[in-house]
Amino acid sequence: MQKITLLVSILFLTFSSCGVKTTQSMLSDGNYDGAIDRAVEALRTKKDSKGKQDYVYLLEEAFAKAKDRDLRNLEMLNKENNPANAERIYNTYVQLNNRQEKIRPILHLPLLKLGRNANFPFDNYSNEIVNSKNALSKYLYENASSLLKSNNKLDFRKAYDDFAYLESINPGYKNAKKLMDDAQFKGTDFVDVYAKNETEMVIPKMLQEDLLDFKTYGLNDKWTVYHSTRQKNVTYDYSLILSFRQIAISPEQIKEKEFVKEKQVKDGVKTLLDSRGRPVKDSLGKEIKVDNYKTLRATVYEFRQFKSCLVTAKVDYIDLKSNQLVQTFPISSEYVFENIYSTYKGNRGACDDNYLGYFDKRAVAFPNNEQMVYDTGEDLKAKLKDIIVKNKFRR
Repeated sequence: MQKITLLVSILFLTFSSCGVKTTQSMLSDGNYDGAIDRAVEALRTKKDSKGKQDYVYLLEEAFAKAKDRDLRNLEMLNKENNPANAERIYNTYVQLNNRQEKIRPILHLPLLKLGRNANFPFDNYSNEIVNSKNALSKYLYENASSLLKSNNKLDFRKAYDDFAYLESINPGYKNAKKLMDDAQFKGTDFVDVYAKNETEMVIPKMLQEDLLDFKTYGLNDKWTVYHSTRQKNVTYDYSLILSFRQIAISPEQIKEKEFVKEKQVKDGVKTLLDSRGRPVKDSLGKEIKVDNYKTLRATVYEFRQFKSCLVTAKVDYIDLKSNQLVQTFPISSEYVFENIYSTYKGNRGACDDNYLGYFDKRAVAFPNNEQMVYDTGEDLKAKLKDIIVKNKFRR
């Protein structure tokens, strides 16, 4: 037990020493807030113990240096008097305040050898935070509002980000929420989606509606929206055209095949005979018995119903601003209807177990051509979605 206790103590001291060295290294590298985070975490428990004294010294030094650096940066930023510095100024004041609030719960921290508590001069930054937030809000609002006057979608998207940030730090500021929605609408690429039938066959209406129901694709994102029905108040940027090029449907086929199956199965035992037909005996004079096998035989008549449908199409990306073809992707899908059933004469047991199910099946009605075309839909839809996911509309 003493050895275990000693080992645990050594491991604890080793781990503690590594933690102190890492914190010291962060402090030396100028990563003051990283050093503060590690020291605060270490001091959440047993903060008054001798083993935690190094962390207290490191925390006091890191706090002083971090605060000094932030205040010097603020002095320079304020002297520049550049509205573009508003965000850095606001974030620096927030950082100064958050650093204090991180340390406050573990105070007071004694420095045992010095006979005093560690010194953390806290300041009230509430006025500075409010004033800098107001200055930043004004800057964001004016900058984003000017971007809304552009004709460039990328500018609209930047405006959206500015308004969104403004809403996060100062909710309800003027009409920022409405302008943010306007920026998103103006920055969105709207895609008109429709299908063209270039074949000589009728495309089932349900198939077209299903393929063009982009709500089920989950493809709409922050800056791209797909419409299968044009809306009056929307100026479309792109068209996605699914053109059916060819539909090939095979004739209904029934193929018949006849074959014989044989299987040997155990059927009791029999006396082993020699070449002269006499019983073979063991050393004790008893007749030797061996397994007796019999042959099962069946004639199988197999019927295979078959019909296939191959749909070939292409997907065109059209830039409506320039009325130019951007990209074309071929797409095809095949659906196969197959039904196999069988009858037999003879012994059913002659067939393999995995084949027996065919004897319980019967002929079924062939699907009509429209149904065959419709049944290609799921595969077509998956391939269409894959094309769009891999080839996003982007300017």
